[in-house]
Amino acid sequence: MAVGRRRVNAVEIRLNGKVREVAEGISIRRLLDELGLQPMRVAIQRNQDIVKRDRYEEVVLQPGDTVEILTIMAGG
Repeated sequence: MAVGRRRVNAVEIRLNGKVREVAEGISIRRLLDELGLQPMRVAIQRNQDIVKRDRYEEVVLQPGDTVEILTIMAGG
């Protein structure tokens, strides 16, 4: 995508502190797929609320949403 151009049917969200365009109607699960992240290895916070993993498919991101993706790591 060229700089300064918007995707057709895109909305802006804030993802981990940075503005990002995503497809309109995108679910959290689809966003994770696009980012190459496994749902079992992350925790999601949307507008300061934790989203339960079993809701990733049904929660659709809205323009202006703030999303934080926290990666879960094993080890110490």
